[in-house]
Amino acid sequence: MSDAGRKDFSTKAKEAVIPDSSKSTQSKVSETFTDTGDKLARGAQPDHDKSTGQEISDKFGRSKDREVHGSSGGSVLDKTKNALGLGDKH
Repeated sequence: MSDAGRKDFSTKAKEAVIPDSSKSTQSKVSETFTDTGDKLARGAQPDHDKSTGQEISDKFGRSKDREVHGSSGGSVLDKTKNALGLGDKH
């Protein structure tokens, strides 16, 4: 089960199982857009406002992103605010 406007676990699992070489260009582009939208939504909504399943999925996704891309932590929204100079000023 997923929160409104979010990819659910089964959709993510299906996309991950199919190798990119077997996907059409349209499918790859569609996945890229929906993945980006899902990551933005993941960062915009606090975990305590999410369903349990979505919260667990988002925590796993953030952990995977940090492992793959390296990160100092923080949500996508926080990083965007900081990049625009709108973040917390300590």
